[in-house]
Amino acid sequence: MPTNRREFLSNFTDGLAGIALAWLAGNQSASGAITHHPARAKRIIQIFCPGAASHIDLWDWKPELERMSGEPMPGAAEVTFQGKNGPLMKSPWPFMPAGQSGKRISSTLPELSKWVDDIAFVHSMTSRTNTHGPGCVFMNTGFIFEGFPSAGAWVSYALGAENENLPAFVAIPDVRGIPPAGPANWTNGFLPAQHQAAAFSASDPIRNLARPTAISESADADTRDFLRKVNTAHREMHPGNPDLDARISAYELAARMQLAAPEASDLTKESAATRALYGVDDPNPLLAAYARNCLLARRLSERGVRFVQIYCGSRASAVDGLLNWDAHKTLKADYERHCPIMDKPTAALIKDLSARGLLKDTLILWNTEFGRMPTHQADTLGRDHNPDAFTCWMLGAGVKGGTSYGETDPFGRRAVTDIATVYDFHATVLHLLGIDHERLTWYHNGIQRRLTDVHGHVIRPILA
Repeated sequence: MPTNRREFLSNFTDGLAGIALAWLAGNQSASGAITHHPARAKRIIQIFCPGAASHIDLWDWKPELERMSGEPMPGAAEVTFQGKNGPLMKSPWPFMPAGQSGKRISSTLPELSKWVDDIAFVHSMTSRTNTHGPGCVFMNTGFIFEGFPSAGAWVSYALGAENENLPAFVAIPDVRGIPPAGPANWTNGFLPAQHQAAAFSASDPIRNLARPTAISESADADTRDFLRKVNTAHREMHPGNPDLDARISAYELAARMQLAAPEASDLTKESAATRALYGVDDPNPLLAAYARNCLLARRLSERGVRFVQIYCGSRASAVDGLLNWDAHKTLKADYERHCPIMDKPTAALIKDLSARGLLKDTLILWNTEFGRMPTHQADTLGRDHNPDAFTCWMLGAGVKGGTSYGETDPFGRRAVTDIATVYDFHATVLHLLGIDHERLTWYHNGIQRRLTDVHGHVIRPILA
């Protein structure tokens, strides 16, 4: 218990600073950004679709799967995550050629297909798990176990924030809820706490804590001056304590952020044309909510946030996965619900960034945790989990658009050519930010830890 007024006020200040640390990603230390070569990208926007979005129903066209639909898959019958699988099942939708490259994309994504010549697809992604929580965490942190820093936290640590009044790393959950494993997807892990993402969305923005009109400017200034004196006294009582300095700095950032973030989150400042482009007033409330989050991501990015992570989907429903891409039973109905939500706002975000000249130094990522089987689950019209093949893509700064790296077998069951890992994907992302993934490390429990563990190679064929 505090024994005097000074200790009470110091403890109170520390408590608020601790809350700020849990929420805020602050500026890099005085040593500056950690880079190893010229960067092509300054910032990242990641779109994450939890639930394992099906590569063979969105991005990876398989004519042999269409031809043999209804027949047994060659080889022994397989039992996967939820049990026995039935025959091969073609995608319910045609794949249409798009762009000058003629790349075939599912007809469920008419707006995103317009950007196919700017996208670099990695069709040979593989995962180390077939379970959603560990899969999401693996895709975001490079480890299947929770407690390791997310990619956004590593970027915050390496590069810091461009805007001293906003965090370096923001996570925007879906309006329907948080993804599998929740905040483990955007945690700071063992990195300093200021590198954890600030998690908020357009539907649940940070409140405006500007000075109430009933408090005069002079009274507000006197209060802040008093707080600085209390903090200074507390520093003098604990000299050479970097953790204390970090807590106080984070609290001061919290005050600045509570003034800056509401402005960044104010979508009413956008024109009617921009709102219509994204679909923020669409009659489908889920599409409108995701559209607002995409627009918020653009506003945060242009104001200096280094890494913005947007979720399109959340935890699976206890009944039939209505909340995310986990289509075990009714693939056609589920994806005809999800694809329009993702398609228009995501394409609008790309178009808006391009029009504003931001795409040249912004890297856009599209991720999911693993793929789905080319067969249908026994007695259903859905697909089971498939960690042996899935698609991720990137677009923007330093990316060679209109490219496809790696291949799966004729049915999309397994990656067979230029097999890629999550470590390779992360190594490539860091490379575009000017960072050597083998040299970005943090000493923890006797090991120089890194985002890519002891693996990973830059996927150079997709670099411009």
